[in-house]
Amino acid sequence: MKTLTGLVVSAALLLSGCRVANDVTVLKLAHGLDRTHPVHISMEHMAKLVHERSGGTMKIDIYPSGQLGTERECIELVQIGSLAMTKVSSSVMEGFAPAFKVYSLPYLFRDEQHRFAVLDGEIGQKLLLETEPFRIRGLVYMDAGSRSFYTKDKPITIPADLTGKKIRVQESTTSIRMVQALGGSPTPIAWGELYTALQQGVVDGAENNPPSFHLSRHYEVCKFYALNEHTAVPDVIIISTVVWNSLTEEERNILRQAAREAEELQKKIWKEATEEALRIVKEAGVQVSYPDRSVFAQKVAPLYEEYRSEPAVYQLIQQIRNFDEP
Repeated sequence: MKTLTGLVVSAALLLSGCRVANDVTVLKLAHGLDRTHPVHISMEHMAKLVHERSGGTMKIDIYPSGQLGTERECIELVQIGSLAMTKVSSSVMEGFAPAFKVYSLPYLFRDEQHRFAVLDGEIGQKLLLETEPFRIRGLVYMDAGSRSFYTKDKPITIPADLTGKKIRVQESTTSIRMVQALGGSPTPIAWGELYTALQQGVVDGAENNPPSFHLSRHYEVCKFYALNEHTAVPDVIIISTVVWNSLTEEERNILRQAAREAEELQKKIWKEATEEALRIVKEAGVQVSYPDRSVFAQKVAPLYEEYRSEPAVYQLIQQIRNFDEP
């Protein structure tokens, strides 16, 4: 028993989210994305800025590609302070703060400009802090573009094409209800297990943005990509409140500003990565189509009325839809 306890303590120390060594504050950041992903590149930029602006007294160590666990496991490590930061989808965040579910609603934003204005404004910034009771603090959003359906056997041109199709979704109640409303059969599967699930026919397709479709190599299995752009769910870099509270005000300001500058860089390289991803998958034989979005929007419209029974969430939905960007 003593040996087991020693191993647990050693593991906890090894994974310490914020440790001080030789007067250097080291923050561990883990995520499941590839090193070539725009979000990872932006995180590297953030780490560089933090190190430079702190005069070398702060350092961010980044562990990509699921090295320290799945998205869910990383969140749990962040909650106990064993990991300083991680990247999660807003869809996953709704499990901690119900208001986050609005981001998973289909066709919530009018366009990209509207989306950025909401996220960067009072509404979006307030939501980042709503998970603090769960020892999680949203630090900054990262653009994840628009999510669309990709399938193995035939293209999705109208909602009826989803009937009977098993579609992988994130662990999000809102995402599940959206696919159900469109006639599909939602199937939550961990991102790291999806390629094999597609290969083996566990699911018939999935939904995600072009860079993720490309970098995951899912296009090797799914040869139809229908850009109906049903949702635009932002990613969030979260930090443990245990770690955040251990930082000095100066360290917080350095980290906060570096994260915001990384966010702006990521928007730029995300757009470039999206164009590059579509070019590559087309060359690989993927049939990319552009179905009528209004048909899908009409089909999922009843979802919004279901939230009348949740006044706070329904009011937030109305605030976002009626928000006029400057």
